[in-house]
Amino acid sequence: MRLYPAIDMLGGKAVRLVKGDFDAKKVYDEDPLSAARAWVDAGAQRLHVVDLDGAKEGRPANLDHVGRIVKELGVPVQFGGGLRTVTAIDDVFAIGVDRVILGTAAFTEEKLLDEALGRWRGRVLVSVDVREGRVATAGWTESIEGSVEQAITHLAQRGARELVYTNVDRDGMLEGPDIAEVERIAGAVSGSFIYSGGIGALADLEALASLGAPALEGVIVGKALYEGRFTVAQAQTALGE
Repeated sequence: MRLYPAIDMLGGKAVRLVKGDFDAKKVYDEDPLSAARAWVDAGAQRLHVVDLDGAKEGRPANLDHVGRIVKELGVPVQFGGGLRTVTAIDDVFAIGVDRVILGTAAFTEEKLLDEALGRWRGRVLVSVDVREGRVATAGWTESIEGSVEQAITHLAQRGARELVYTNVDRDGMLEGPDIAEVERIAGAVSGSFIYSGGIGALADLEALASLGAPALEGVIVGKALYEGRFTVAQAQTALGE
């Protein structure tokens, strides 16, 4: 499995939230490029970058920082946050981003998802953010009807088979993932997914790797790396990267 160190941007800074709460943030670096460089210098082979301002506003708000990260660090970057138009996606690809992540728009703008998958197949992931057992949208402030498994099935029927699955209730808590939940989701996904939420120790990564789930392609880690719970190299070893 692959390690995806996370860079979440809010107000032009690298931050981490707790349970997706914008009021419960901690600033880890005044400059997102500096935070990203630290992970790459430590051996990270790719990055997961999220524009939290964009997620709230419905349009990317930190593309200048994303562009600097892509240009100066030279590793593949997957990016999400506020991508709700074809133009916005075009703008992100134009600055060199490798893959984009659609969240809210994937569930509220079916034509956009269909067009994105048609134009950039293999470069579009859909973010399935789960809070209290429901798929959350609009910066985790709203939710959609139906079960998580139903949402995943519906996305697959539309051609979206590459996902980012986040347990928002565990995000930033460092208390570990719900392994049974991850195993259940792995069984529901017909393509591949990257897991995010609650990673706090190497044992958490080892537990995910031990599932041996073909659909589980990688793990996103943010706060645990910032807090020094383990290094990038140790995480890659735990995942068998």
